[in-house]
Amino acid sequence: MQTIMIDAALYATSRDLHAALKAMLSLPDYYGLNADALHDCLSERREPVNLWIASAGEGEVARSLSAVRAVVEDLGGSVKEI
Repeated sequence: MQTIMIDAALYATSRDLHAALKAMLSLPDYYGLNADALHDCLSERREPVNLWIASAGEGEVARSLSAVRAVVEDLGGSVKEI
């Protein structure tokens, strides 16, 4: 099971957040940088992802992170606020 840590305060836009997720999770080039595309890509994996959240961020980034959190939990991963 892969564990990633997100400090959403580091990202100015949801696109920045998703670009970071793409790198951290080694997602394919066709990853669409949104929650629906994240669900599609992660559902192809055998193991769920653990998401540790250091900061939820603000505004659009916080909303995007909330959607990412829902995807991770929907696919059997865990979310922990640290």
